[in-house]
Amino acid sequence: MASQIGFIGLGIMGRGMVKNLVEKGHSVAVWNRTHERAEALSKELKVAVAKSPRAVAEGREFVLVCVSDTPDVEQVLFGPDGVVEGVSKGTTVIDLSTISPSAARRFAARLAEKGVGFLDAPVSGGSEGAAKGTLSIMAGGPEDEFNRAKPVLEAMGTRITHLGPVGSGQMTKLMNQVLVVVNMLAVGEALLLGRAANLDLRKAVAAVEAGAAGSWMLSQRGTQAIDGYWKPGFTIDLQQKDLRLVLESAEELGVPMMATSIVHQLYNKLQREGKGGLGNHALVQAMEEMAGIRLQKEA
Repeated sequence: MASQIGFIGLGIMGRGMVKNLVEKGHSVAVWNRTHERAEALSKELKVAVAKSPRAVAEGREFVLVCVSDTPDVEQVLFGPDGVVEGVSKGTTVIDLSTISPSAARRFAARLAEKGVGFLDAPVSGGSEGAAKGTLSIMAGGPEDEFNRAKPVLEAMGTRITHLGPVGSGQMTKLMNQVLVVVNMLAVGEALLLGRAANLDLRKAVAAVEAGAAGSWMLSQRGTQAIDGYWKPGFTIDLQQKDLRLVLESAEELGVPMMATSIVHQLYNKLQREGKGGLGNHALVQAMEEMAGIRLQKEA
C-alpha cells in the first residue's frame, strides 16, 4: 500500500532511499539543508520539494529522517520550523540516522506528547545498500508502530528487524559498528601480512572468504583496499561519530572496548591528515604507515 512520506536528509544514504521509496510507489516529499540537492533530486525523480522540515511533515503519514548526528536530528524535529510544528497526531516519525540511544528515547517522549509515534531505525549496508534497496534496518519502538511502518521500511531494506523498545535499534546499530571497524582492523592486518609475504592478495582473499574468515568487509572493502579505491560507502568522519557513540555507551554500561578504542585512535590520525572524507576502509592507510608496507605494489 502506497504511503504519503516526508523525507529529510539527502546525503550519501538518503538519495538512494528516496529513489527506492518512489520506485515502490510511495508519494514522497523531501527537504534537505542544502536546497540545491533537493531540487536536483526532484528533477530526477519528480518528488516534491518542501521549504522546511515543518512543511515536509504536513499531511504525511510517515516522516523519515536520515541526517548525520544527534544534534541534527534534534534540530530538524524540534528546532524552528521543525517537524513537530507540522506533524499531525497519528503520524509516525522514523529516524534512520545513527544517534545516541538515550537521545532517541527523549525524542520519542517529546513526540508522544503530540500523539506522534517514533521509531529509531538506523541502517547498515553503505551507499551500495541504500541504492539497491538492500539495507539492514534495526528498529526500536512500539510493536504496533513497527508493524504499521514495515511496508515503508521494506521499500529500502531486505532485512527488517524489530529489536524492542525505543533505543534498541540504536544500540543494535552501535553493536554493528563495533563489528564493522574491528573486522576492518583484522582485514587490514591480514592484508598487510599477505603483502609482506608477497602473496597475490586477490587470490588469498578468494581462498579464505568462503570459509570461517569470510565477511562482507573482507569481500567488499578488503578488495577495494587492495585496489587503492578509497571512495566512501561510509566516510571516516561519520564512522568516528558512531564510534564516539559506541564509546560513550560502553562507558555508561561499564563495558571495555579495547579494539574499538584502537580503531578510534587510528581514525583520529587519518582525520588529522585531512582524510576524514575517505571511506572507512581507509583505516588500512594508517596501518600501512606503521608497517612501512603498501598494499599497492609499485608500478
